[in-house]
Amino acid sequence: KKRIEAPPHIFSISDNAYQFMLQDRENQSILITGESGAGKTVNTKRVIQYFATIAVAGGKKTEPVAGKMQGSLEDQIIAANPLLEAYGNAKTVRNDNSSRFGKFIRIHFGTTGKLASADIETYLLEKSRVTFQLSAERSYHIFYQLTTGHKPELIEGLLITTNPYDFPMISHGEITVKSINDVEEFIATDTAIDILGFSSEEKISIYKLTGAVMHHGNMKFKQKQREEQAEPDGTEEADKIAYLMGLNSADMLKALCYPRVKVGNEMVVKGQTVPQVHNAVMALSKSVYEKMFLWMVVRINEMLDTKQPRSYFIGVLDIAGFEIFDFNS
Repeated sequence: KKRIEAPPHIFSISDNAYQFMLQDRENQSILITGESGAGKTVNTKRVIQYFATIAVAGGKKTEPVAGKMQGSLEDQIIAANPLLEAYGNAKTVRNDNSSRFGKFIRIHFGTTGKLASADIETYLLEKSRVTFQLSAERSYHIFYQLTTGHKPELIEGLLITTNPYDFPMISHGEITVKSINDVEEFIATDTAIDILGFSSEEKISIYKLTGAVMHHGNMKFKQKQREEQAEPDGTEEADKIAYLMGLNSADMLKALCYPRVKVGNEMVVKGQTVPQVHNAVMALSKSVYEKMFLWMVVRINEMLDTKQPRSYFIGVLDIAGFEIFDFNS
């Protein structure tokens, strides 16, 4: 059929973008939208595969660089997927594996239209999911991958258990998903971290911070007698978090219960009530999680940078899908 007679097709759209880029010498962008579960992320992968197939970089094989992963650019971009999905995807009401972050993948080409390199930008990770889920939902996959106990040394090293219900912050909703095998996914995540060239120290740090985030929901505080001030109710959890994050436990508790704030030109210590401290702990865990996620993307981009000259790019925007409910809570 002629192109105009057929409904839009992912390869035809990709091909158009590629031809226009070469013909008009201008960057192109492909926008992929749809509600949650419509297949945006899958289509994004198809677009990348298409460009990787038709625009294979020419020239002789370059010498391998230490620390850089081997394999085609397509393989590298695809390898970044399991890691980003473990930390950025979760089960929602309508979709078992829903991206809770938007991403813009730029695929760079040289002047002749050969593939040069790629980079990923991420937007707005859904941080609220780290500390709360609806009853039919689940938090980010990584938490449940770690608690499978597939790597017993991590259960010991992160001071966690194999029961997600021991961590109230990640067990508001469901803890297993029918269509997802957490052990298999965990193997994929773990392998992806290695393929992407993270050092073994960075790898254990990623896991330690993830474990620390899980422990945040177990910290307990009580009100001091006859005053509004909160104080730690046992320091066991705080000690675990401090150990995993390389902090001093007493300093961390002091910062949560007696934060120093700037008033005018001087620093004063502010008293905190139990609900205020609880909110601070939740905010801290979300912030740690998000900063770690953004840092991983920066590292992945360093891996995808080939130092080859870039002339144009085709961008693929896979923006977060939203559930469309008659009644939205």
